[in-house]
Amino acid sequence: MGAVFLACAVEMVEALTIVFAVGHTRGWRSAFEGVAVALVALTALVAVFGPALIHVPLTWLRLIVGGVLLIFGMQWLRKAILRSSGLKAMHDEDAIYKETVAELENAAPATNRDRIAFVMAFKGVFLEGLEVVITVLTLGTSAHRLGLAAITAGVALVLVAIIGAIVAKQLSSVPENAMKMGVGILLVTYGTFWVGEGLKVRWPGNDTFLLAFVGIYAVVCWVLVSVIKPKSPSSPVKVDA
Repeated sequence: MGAVFLACAVEMVEALTIVFAVGHTRGWRSAFEGVAVALVALTALVAVFGPALIHVPLTWLRLIVGGVLLIFGMQWLRKAILRSSGLKAMHDEDAIYKETVAELENAAPATNRDRIAFVMAFKGVFLEGLEVVITVLTLGTSAHRLGLAAITAGVALVLVAIIGAIVAKQLSSVPENAMKMGVGILLVTYGTFWVGEGLKVRWPGNDTFLLAFVGIYAVVCWVLVSVIKPKSPSSPVKVDA
């Protein structure tokens, strides 16, 4: 469940930045309301689709889950590799916080209920959480541990929230790109494994072959970063949100 924990931690760090920007700029009541509704909606998605996936035939489930994990894993790896090579700006939580604050300050003043703050906080948590939900559903159902996957995601969420509450600011010092690289490698590893299982491939050593995939993909990522990294300093890259 390491992939679930890391994926949830990364996404919640990004969501936390939006929530802090909303809370400090427009007030905490609407921010917390948006967060609460988003978490309820995400939990409902897991509760609805989780049991439904259990009834899918095992072969098809492995193919579907493996395919989804490969798609998401490659997306995470693409961004992480480009950032590590310097071709894409690092995810700067401080810059994103300032941009969000500026956007909120230019919005219409709040009245009785701050709809703008609510929507911003809701979107920040819900959109970041969707990838976590998909990761929980795919890894949880494929390993027949949906409950454990959901609990793992919940632990990561609570941990990030506690750390955020203690430091009282966005978590800009978290090594997000390294975490995203790790998540991407794990997702692609499980995706490859489950697609192979769905196609009746017999992996040497069964589940232990996952370690070989992790090593292979880690080396591939390192090679790609080394190959595409510019040989000479380039012009500054715009901060990526």
